[in-house]
Amino acid sequence: MTDLTTKFAQGIVPQEMSQARISIEDFITAHNKGEAELVDIRIPMETAVWQLNFGLKIPANELPERLNELPKDKLIVVACPMTDRSNMARSYLVTKGYNVKYLQGGLLGLMDKLKGGKAKTIHI
Repeated sequence: MTDLTTKFAQGIVPQEMSQARISIEDFITAHNKGEAELVDIRIPMETAVWQLNFGLKIPANELPERLNELPKDKLIVVACPMTDRSNMARSYLVTKGYNVKYLQGGLLGLMDKLKGGKAKTIHI
């Protein structure tokens, strides 16, 4: 990468973005300690295909009407299959005063991490 390209990239992705996301490993640790709540923001058609057995299921478009279901005393980790919608939901929830991050790698990354015998690493 040239110096100009590096400076350009640094201007696009602010340092603060690393504070907007949480790794799958860090989420599992925080969840197991009772410090984080997963919020699955997929629409019902998506959750009908495959579901999680933990976390809150609140489609992104319903967040404004369902804020009262979100805990104020925990880190909220919003997740969608990848990260695009969850980062938008995170931005919205931050404006409402919540401590929130999006799941880096999304739900697909989480499922990949938990496949096979590794699912027992998360407390449900």
